Amino acid sequence: MQIQIFLPNEILIDQSVSKVTAEAEHGTFCLLPHHIDCLAILVPGIVTLVADQGEETFVAVDEGILVKSGSEVRISTRNAAQGTELNCLKQQVEQQFRAIDEQERLTRSALAQLEASLARYFTAL
Repeated sequence: MQIQIFLPNEILIDQSVSKVTAEAEHGTFCLLPHHIDCLAILVPGIVTLVADQGEETFVAVDEGILVKSGSEVRISTRNAAQGTELNCLKQQVEQQFRAIDEQERLTRSALAQLEASLARYFTAL
């Protein structure tokens, strides 16, 4: 199977795999090359990819959509991190969430300043 994992601004993974394990709203499932085509709504969790040589790769994904069509598996998600060891992946995800939280805090602050400025402008009119 060929898997592609899409983020809003890049393709994180595009490789050949023999097995994909993911978690959807109704539980964990496994996809093999001859399984039926499907669509699944992914919950935040770990997607496990087993390469044709047997090597495992772990991908932490945010909510997303998985589509299996023939021998192609495509996952679209807002955030994802890739690693070969779960401990390293956990640290990487924690760093990513801290950066996102800081960015959201700065955005909220800028929005509050914009609203206050707009209110002052209307008061002056």
